[in-house]
Amino acid sequence: MAEVGIDISDQRPKVLTTDAVQVSDVVITMGCGDACPVFPGKRYLDWELADPAGKGVDSVRPIRDEIEGRIRGLLAELQR
Repeated sequence: MAEVGIDISDQRPKVLTTDAVQVSDVVITMGCGDACPVFPGKRYLDWELADPAGKGVDSVRPIRDEIEGRIRGLLAELQR
């Protein structure tokens, strides 16, 4: 992520909490399946992506870029 100017050195994965879902308009999961809290009226997107764990930077770049493309697409859609 540093390659694209984003510092995530102090970030860690977070569990999707009920409170976070309740205040969200769109909930994006990445392979969460049935383990995620579901609330009526929320929009859920499950983005199936390759797991970057344990992979080298050359393998992670395409995953990072795919996430960026999906986020940009979602933002464009939400701005309409």
